[in-house]
Amino acid sequence: MKTVNVVAAVITAKNQNNETIIFSTQRGYGEFKGGWEFPGGKVEINEKPQDALTREIKEELDTIVEVGQFIDQIEYDYPTFHLSMKCYFCQVKEGDLILKEHQDAKWLTVDQIEEVDWLPADVTLISKIKDYICKNGFHSK
Repeated sequence: MKTVNVVAAVITAKNQNNETIIFSTQRGYGEFKGGWEFPGGKVEINEKPQDALTREIKEELDTIVEVGQFIDQIEYDYPTFHLSMKCYFCQVKEGDLILKEHQDAKWLTVDQIEEVDWLPADVTLISKIKDYICKNGFHSK
């Protein structure tokens, strides 16, 4: 089975209530159109994951991010390929998160994060994000 190496950005910010919010995007193309995911994309040959993530977010969202802490590497078997996805917390450094390839986007609090229909590989990351944010004081109720 073919392996596809990708990176994903868990872009965080604070809302008006000082709660951590997480940026989610809805795919606007392809086999998984309409599913929700963390933005990112394929890692090119000899490219560092952090560099790939910076490049992909610039291409997809016209935004420059600061790539932060590594969260996890998700391994997931889709019917026609194996996905290997390295996930990182990110912050917007410059730009306004303009959707170029996605059909929709939402900022979600930790309490809202399960309200969208996440793609299967991304679902496996949700509990890790929630745990990390709650344990590290990024989230206040």
